[in-house]
Amino acid sequence: MSWDKHIKSFSIYLRLEKSLSVHSIEAYLADVHRLMQYALIQHPPLLPEKITTVQLTSFVRWAAQLGLSARSQARLISGIRAFFRFLLLEDIIETDPAALIATPRLGRKLPEVLSVEEIDAMIHVLDMSQPQGRRNRAIVEILYGSGLRVSECVELKINNIFFGEEYLSITGKGNKQRIVPLGASAAHEITLYLNNERKHIVPERGYEDYVFLNSRGKKLSRVMIFLIIKGIAEKAGIRKTISPHTLRHSFATHLVERGADLRAVQEMLGHESITTTEIYTHLDRHYLRENLISFHPRGKRLEGLAQNLPG
Repeated sequence: MSWDKHIKSFSIYLRLEKSLSVHSIEAYLADVHRLMQYALIQHPPLLPEKITTVQLTSFVRWAAQLGLSARSQARLISGIRAFFRFLLLEDIIETDPAALIATPRLGRKLPEVLSVEEIDAMIHVLDMSQPQGRRNRAIVEILYGSGLRVSECVELKINNIFFGEEYLSITGKGNKQRIVPLGASAAHEITLYLNNERKHIVPERGYEDYVFLNSRGKKLSRVMIFLIIKGIAEKAGIRKTISPHTLRHSFATHLVERGADLRAVQEMLGHESITTTEIYTHLDRHYLRENLISFHPRGKRLEGLAQNLPG
């Protein structure tokens, strides 16, 4: 069956030529498998070499009827486009039927952000006398203190940490490496964890260099870190929808709010484009108003006017 053959080749291409992470490859393949599922229930079944733009548009409409959100549809279309670009590159097709598929309009979704007080509450609610207490505090500190993705936290190795120079060497999306500053609080908590809890865990073979281990000596999973963060937030009385990525969002937002250069934040987050980082400029009107009053050369004269601004 040509679907299976082309999907297997596409997977190899994503891994070897595009150097994508396992998670990204799985996402792309899930998109293509959804298209294959649709194609094979048509009469006659649709083949990737013969599929048309009209048929792909019908597929997207079918996916929407299954309940996919606009954002999920956009993600699906992105994966399908990548697949057909690959087929075009390999001369399997002569024209790209996915090139003209319309992407649903998306409202910019602002990320959930924790306040500094909420971060502190999560840190202090942890009981250091309990098993994994020190490990979980170190996880919160490294996610918030260095803005790591959850996958980067999972894959963090001891030899990636340079305590003396105060930085981390991180391999991010697409196997791209970047240098991320290591804050004092995160360095302190990781040191305590390594010198206390972790030294009593016997790592399984192959996991000796991973920083964060479970009680069986294996690295933590993405799901496990999600559950850890969610549980800490609930214990701290935080009612927002929390995930490990919330700490990364909070890291970036707090830096930008305090005047950090957007290019520097881009480098720390590992964003390929500055436009991705610009989402963190969603500063509230009160914050902007206070900066106007405090720092503009005519701020005092504008104060009364600023107080009458809407919002």
